[in-house]
Amino acid sequence: MAQNGTTENRGTKGIAALPLPQPVKVQEVRHTKIFIDNEWHTSSSGRTFPTFNPATGHKICDVEEADKEDVDRAVKAAKAAEQRGSPWRRMDASSRGRLLHKLADLMERDRLLLATLETLDTGKPFLQSFFIDLDGSIKTLRYYAGWADKIHGRSLPVDESFMCFTKHEPVGVCGAIIPWNFPLLMFMWKMAPALSCGNTVVIKPAEQTPLTALHVGALIKEAGFPPGVVNILPGFGPTAGAAIASHMDVDKVAFTGSTEVGQLIKEASAKSNLKRVTLELGGKNPCIVFADCDSGCGGDPERSFLQPGVENVKKIVIGDPMDPQTSHGPQISQQHFDKIMDLIESGKEEGARLEYGGAAVGENRLFIQPTIFSGVKDQMRIAKEEIFGPVQCIFSFKRQQEAIERANRSQYGLVSAIFTRSMDRALSVSAALETGTVWINCYNALHAQTPFGGYKMSGNGRELGEYALAEYSEVKAVTIKLSETL
Repeated sequence: MAQNGTTENRGTKGIAALPLPQPVKVQEVRHTKIFIDNEWHTSSSGRTFPTFNPATGHKICDVEEADKEDVDRAVKAAKAAEQRGSPWRRMDASSRGRLLHKLADLMERDRLLLATLETLDTGKPFLQSFFIDLDGSIKTLRYYAGWADKIHGRSLPVDESFMCFTKHEPVGVCGAIIPWNFPLLMFMWKMAPALSCGNTVVIKPAEQTPLTALHVGALIKEAGFPPGVVNILPGFGPTAGAAIASHMDVDKVAFTGSTEVGQLIKEASAKSNLKRVTLELGGKNPCIVFADCDSGCGGDPERSFLQPGVENVKKIVIGDPMDPQTSHGPQISQQHFDKIMDLIESGKEEGARLEYGGAAVGENRLFIQPTIFSGVKDQMRIAKEEIFGPVQCIFSFKRQQEAIERANRSQYGLVSAIFTRSMDRALSVSAALETGTVWINCYNALHAQTPFGGYKMSGNGRELGEYALAEYSEVKAVTIKLSETL
């Protein structure tokens, strides 16, 4: 039973067969201000903050820092834009869909620039940014553009002297707080269904990675969205993020990030206006590999799994994220780097066998070798805590039920995976696992049509697919008393 402590690597299978795009040269980042009401603003406090390239440690630029006063301005603009009689509310549903398609067209046009900015800001390999993040972002927009004029209620069979039907209406002003690992993709996962349902949004990108969100602000204006429909506030969690979560005029918050911050957001919702909250939080994702997948490397299933795994990890290229050959970039920050290295050291100290990696790469840099531990025990920190870095923990099990029980013992329940040649076994185990997603003979297979979200302390609610629409709409029942003469 393997646990992958990161959700950063979505896989790039098939990329090598495509013509390789090249990053563009970014001499100067154009959009660094706060985006409110389709206009660019300096922060109310006058403060800015730097954003860095984690691969080099060099500052990319300074960005305006939003705080509570800026959040108030953005929410006011969003609330005005969603009022009855506003251009956005008067717009028919098909026109909303056309705007989302137009935004997708503009992102296609700027795809190289957006992928370059994403790589500069996150350190992820450029080809992953281009083929995975941009592709997924554009597909998400087009998927929800298609839904815009298909969100409808039902007529309900009731007593014959009544007629009853339901309507689906926008929730109102929706806040979105975005993580640093997929800045652009998570932006689209939250914004696209919200706009498809007719809401307005106030978005805070992660302070480590604000650049692609701000560029999209320019594209939103160019696409023709009315002022106030989308507002983008670069800033910090304890100030801008907390102000969104506790704002009395924000009707819903969607957050992706740590379980600890998710708990704070739920608390802020309860203490303010009981706003809706959807959360995609931490994970410790079991990947269960059964013996019938034995590669033939020996009689010991654990060693049979390990040997080819270590050989594959040795082929991973660590280096400049802009280089097409690179498949593994740096960690996002010194703080996150230190957290991962601390957990790696705990694995060594608690008796896990370090099969490969476990060290930093280069001096004064944020690169960590892909790391594999075997002989991991359930009580070890690396077995229980979310590492969110390039560390794989290998456990062994003897019985199917044992694997299920140990996987379900986690406080998390985001995703899991099963590898077996027996589909009967795969379906039986998938039914027993307490996770929001189960992948069978695959991993990180994400689609705009497929709901994503967690059980237990991995969060509440679902993103993507038709299921996400329910998170961004209110259902109103209308009952009419019919004339008795009928």
